[in-house]
Amino acid sequence: MKSNYVKRTQKDYTLSFKLQIVSEIERGELTKSQAKSKYGIQGDSTITNWLKKYGNFDWENQSSISMSKSPEQRIVELEEKIKLLEKQKARAEHLAERADKKAILFDMMIGLAEKEFNIPIRKNSKPK
Repeated sequence: MKSNYVKRTQKDYTLSFKLQIVSEIERGELTKSQAKSKYGIQGDSTITNWLKKYGNFDWENQSSISMSKSPEQRIVELEEKIKLLEKQKARAEHLAERADKKAILFDMMIGLAEKEFNIPIRKNSKPK
């Protein structure tokens, strides 16, 4: 007897399909197991991989223990979260500083070009 079963791989799923499932799970409309059943996804880690790759949850700082946490554990978690937020803030400040420097350089370049070629590049917008 010949079987019509075809094993699927993650490459068989479109990006929009993956994003749709991630969105449904993150909005709380489905659990991972419900999505797996509803859409016929076979792999146990397939949806978890999509959530890690395309989702908004911070998987690096996820606690693997689902029991209630002691105050000490909660403090450690919060300290880790603070470290992550401080890194993100430092990165954002660095990018903002770079953007400011670029704006200053572009302004200087436009000024030099206006002087060198004797043409107005900037628009003069007067308040009404």
